[in-house]
Amino acid sequence: MLLKAYSNLQIEVGTDEAGRGCLAGPVTAAAILINDKLENELINDSKKLSINSRKNLRSFIEEHNSFFSIAHIFENTIDEINILNASIEAMHKAISTLSFEPEFIIVDGNRFKPYKKIPHETIIKGDSKYLSIAAASILAKTYRDDYMLQLHEEFPMYGWDTNMGYPTKKHREAILEYGPCKYHRKTFRLLPEQLVLDLNK
Repeated sequence: MLLKAYSNLQIEVGTDEAGRGCLAGPVTAAAILINDKLENELINDSKKLSINSRKNLRSFIEEHNSFFSIAHIFENTIDEINILNASIEAMHKAISTLSFEPEFIIVDGNRFKPYKKIPHETIIKGDSKYLSIAAASILAKTYRDDYMLQLHEEFPMYGWDTNMGYPTKKHREAILEYGPCKYHRKTFRLLPEQLVLDLNK
């Protein structure tokens, strides 16, 4: 079972992001305050769950908890401030749009910047240790996937309905054939070096 809290404070929010390693689309974060109704032993790090499990658990979370928020930071901003800062910005934005102010924040990973003057703790692999971070990881991943499915309708050649913007072979082959589109992160290495060199011949 995942731990319910890190601190002894009542309003402890967990936050996590999805899409950091993608070549296209936003980085998406969620922030959530766990309540007593959110008892489900299946909730875990979203990366360890199947697509259907994530969908079902998101429905369960939304049905039993309204104390969460989602935020996207889009590719233009990612290119301007870099992906680490954009990931932190997404988490800050998710926290800021909650209907209450946390007393304590727990964050997946080892990098974060203080939000206001609220104390926080970064936790490596926190999404497999704490319920709030795991729930946030599920929300961030599923909301981002939904957004990428919308973008897929506009640019179906990149296969975003299956790769969600991650650097798969099919995705990179499409970039090589069609070039990048407006949703690609221009500061990312969209193609391996040998393919970039081939383009310049």
